[in-house]
Amino acid sequence: MKFPVRIAAVLASLALCAPIASASGQAPASDTAPDMGFDAYLQLLAAKARGEGVSEATIERMTAGLTPNQRVIALDRSQPGTPTRSGYPAMAPYIANHVDSARITGGKRVIASVPGLGAMIEREYGVPIEVVVAIFGHETNYGSYTGDFDLARSLATLAWEGRRRDFFAGEFVDLLKIADSGVPRYRLTGSWAGAFGYPQFMPSIYLRLAKDGDGDGAANIWSSRADALASIANYFRDAGWRPGQPWGVRAAVPASFDRASVASKLVSPVCPRVHERHSQWKTVREWRSLGIQPLAPIGDDVMASLFEPDGPGTPAYLLTGNYRVITEYNCSNYYALSVGLLADEITQ
Repeated sequence: MKFPVRIAAVLASLALCAPIASASGQAPASDTAPDMGFDAYLQLLAAKARGEGVSEATIERMTAGLTPNQRVIALDRSQPGTPTRSGYPAMAPYIANHVDSARITGGKRVIASVPGLGAMIEREYGVPIEVVVAIFGHETNYGSYTGDFDLARSLATLAWEGRRRDFFAGEFVDLLKIADSGVPRYRLTGSWAGAFGYPQFMPSIYLRLAKDGDGDGAANIWSSRADALASIANYFRDAGWRPGQPWGVRAAVPASFDRASVASKLVSPVCPRVHERHSQWKTVREWRSLGIQPLAPIGDDVMASLFEPDGPGTPAYLLTGNYRVITEYNCSNYYALSVGLLADEITQ
């Protein structure tokens, strides 16, 4: 299962410096809050929720009997810190495993199961339905697995652990707000890191961007495909998706092309390991003048960067700003490229 929405980059950038909590219930060291037992810290979370308007009944219902989840702490500690190795695993095997006949067929079936929704989504959000469905397929295999961790316990544990205390404390309070709105406790399960539903939204993202796609008055991303797809499309619109542009296109690169001449010297403040692999930005017209030929329709004035994930002589791509939007969902070239390619296959 992929890392949840907008948390992959957070987890990958954290230093692995704090010890795992002991079975005795002693809180791990933290630079941001005094050490305290889990129950005492839970009272601080409850007070924070109370101060943000969550009802007493919901606070009691969501916190009663909570204990720290050592499995969640272990999983959090197993996440990589800032990468220091050189080189990257080959892209081709990853693509072969993630853009396969089962996912392609599954995506076509999802679109067929919600007739008319694709046109509505593209009209309202400007995002192609096949891109939205490809995200759905990558996140939860079209809803077949959404995670079975108790979200309240996971988020309280991660906040108490202290490695990203403010972030997870806020997500815990937002989860209580969701429960306070009437979402039953049994639905509030998901990944170990707090993401849930068909699109694997974090609580804060759900509160801000979840949409009612089927017109029943609720944003039910747990069992309504229409709601989940509309919510993903709204996420993409919020992240800056440009209507009418592809995420990218395959490109033909001459063997003699001087790649060093277009290497980017910029260091991205977000997900640098992703963006360091991309070239400078140029218009498609400029790329054509350098001998790079797009192999699918794309406007000459569109800005794009060159990406050859497995090196010269292997598949190359001209990536647009919409590719960057996909990396907002999961900060990985492997993820973003496979989403784009799956979307292209679904639409065939």
